[in-house]
Amino acid sequence: MTSPLVSIRGLEKRFDLSGSFLEQLRFEGGRLRRKQEAVHAINGVNLEVQKGEALCVVGESGCGKSTVARTVMGLLSPSAGEIHYGGQRIDNLEGKAALPYRRKMQMIFQNPYASLNPRMTIQQTLEEPIRFHHPDWSPVQVRDKIHEVMHSVGIDPDWGSRFGHEFSGGQRQRIAIARALAVDPEFIVADEPISALDVSIQAQVLNLLMDAQESRGLTYLFITHDLAVVEHFGTRVAVMYLGRVCELADTKTLFAMPRHPYTQALLSAIPKLEDDRPNHIRLQGEVPTPVNLPSGCVFHGRCPYANERCRQEIPQLIATDGGAQVACHAVEEGRL
Repeated sequence: MTSPLVSIRGLEKRFDLSGSFLEQLRFEGGRLRRKQEAVHAINGVNLEVQKGEALCVVGESGCGKSTVARTVMGLLSPSAGEIHYGGQRIDNLEGKAALPYRRKMQMIFQNPYASLNPRMTIQQTLEEPIRFHHPDWSPVQVRDKIHEVMHSVGIDPDWGSRFGHEFSGGQRQRIAIARALAVDPEFIVADEPISALDVSIQAQVLNLLMDAQESRGLTYLFITHDLAVVEHFGTRVAVMYLGRVCELADTKTLFAMPRHPYTQALLSAIPKLEDDRPNHIRLQGEVPTPVNLPSGCVFHGRCPYANERCRQEIPQLIATDGGAQVACHAVEEGRL
C-alpha cells in the first residue's frame, strides 16, 4: 500500500477555559485551590489521507470536525500528537521551514462572506498568494495565472477590479476556491464550503470542486455535516463523535452497512422519498460536555448496546470484515 499524503497521529486539542493564574484560584473547604478547566475538542484522532482521494469527516456540531481541519492546516497548534505531510512532520515547523507546505496545502473556509478581505479587489485577493509564493514572477506571469484560475472556476477575469461585497455568496465561494487554486496546491482542506450557500448553488460549487480534483489531481479533506454531499463527493468517510473517530470506511461500505451505533443513528436520520413510515433510530440522553468527558467510550451514555466495559475502557479502531474500521466494543465482542 502506498504511503499516505497526510497522516494524523494521536491528535489532541484542548482549549483552556481557566483564564489567568489568579482566575484559577478558588476557596474550597477553607483552602485555596487551583482549578483548571479545558474544552477537549479533539481526543486522540488518527487519520490517513491517501493521494487523490476525498476523505470526508462528518458528525454533529461540536464534535471536533473543524478543529481537526484547522489543526491540520496549522491555524491551531495541537496539544498532543503529530501531523505528517508526504512523510515529513509539519506540526512543529515554523517560518521558512513551513513555507513549502503553505503552498502545497490550502484551505477553503465555510463562510464566503467573511473569508474575503473587503478592502481588497478580487485581482488583489488572487495576486497576494501568487506574489508571496512566486516573488520572481513577472507581472505578466501573475496576470496570466489569475486569468487562468478565474476561468477555471467560472469567474469573468474582467471582474477583477470589483470588491467582494459586489458578489453573491456562490460567486464569493468561487473566488475563494480560485484563491486556493492560485498557487497550485496538492492538498485542500474544505471546511463546510457549501453549508452557507443556497441549495441551488451548492451543487454548482460541489461540481466545481470535483472538476478541480480531476483536472489538477487534488486531494481533499472535506468537512461537512451533510450526508447527501458525502455520498456524492467522498471517497472515504470518517465519522466523529465528541472529539473521537468512531468509524472509518469507504463511502459505499459506510452507507450500505454502517457498524457503529452512532453511525447507524446518523444514517437513519436521512429522509428518503420511498419511506412512508421512516424508521429513525432515536438516541436517548444528551451529548456530554467536552469539558468533562465521560470515562470509557464517549458514546456509552447514549448507546443501547453499552456494557460495563464500554463505561470503563476507551475503544480503539479495529478492522472489520467489510474493510471498515470501527471503535466499538460491541462490534469487537460480536454483540452488534
